[in-house]
Amino acid sequence: MRRLFLFITCLFALFIGAALLGLLAATPPAALVASLASPEIRFAVLLSLATSLVSTAICIALAVPIAYALDRYRFAGKRAATLVLTLPLALPPLVAGIALLLFFGTTPWGKALEQAGLAVVFTPLGIVVAEVFVNLPYLIRILRSAFSGVNPRFENVAKTLGCTDAGAFLQVTLPLARPALVAGGIITWSKAMGEFGAVLMLAGATPMRTETLPIALFLNISTGDLNLAVAAATILILISLATLCAVDLVDRGVNVF
Repeated sequence: MRRLFLFITCLFALFIGAALLGLLAATPPAALVASLASPEIRFAVLLSLATSLVSTAICIALAVPIAYALDRYRFAGKRAATLVLTLPLALPPLVAGIALLLFFGTTPWGKALEQAGLAVVFTPLGIVVAEVFVNLPYLIRILRSAFSGVNPRFENVAKTLGCTDAGAFLQVTLPLARPALVAGGIITWSKAMGEFGAVLMLAGATPMRTETLPIALFLNISTGDLNLAVAAATILILISLATLCAVDLVDRGVNVF
């Protein structure tokens, strides 16, 4: 049994490693370096960084109170709210993108935003909206599990010592849930950097305007420019690797910030 399990583990580890190494070796090093320095890839990197950081900050700001409310409070419609808030996790990103496209492109609410100067469809703002819609449910689940692991008695003790509800949350519960918040935030950012389906549907694939790294990969592989496609893929692989290392440090109790 032990040998079988170890064999399966090693086999699939080698398969994944070989596939990724094959991707990196598909382009000569000189061509890869030149592609990484191209204006298109630089634009895609900067846009991906900007939109992913903004969307991650929004996800954290929304996920903390939502996850705490779902874990600690009882209210009418809690089950329905939980179902709706986690539904995007089970949706294909393309379906989520189409839903957002119709909402912001055909409804009075979307048209009102556009008239107010906040156009979402086929704009960089749409990238942020799509990333928040897809990634927020994931972060809510992570933080809800973290808050459920914090004994409410700690909050009650803090309140008996003079803390308000907000003070007990900020000084007791949130610090105890900090490792999960940091790890969840890192993974949420990484997922935002790699989001493709929902972003493609809502923000489109306009070069040098809504061209994130996954969009750049898609556009260049579609036009046969393998070097630029591999360059975008290489950056995404490095981001994923750095994310896994950071999360591993958090799991081992190392302060990454």
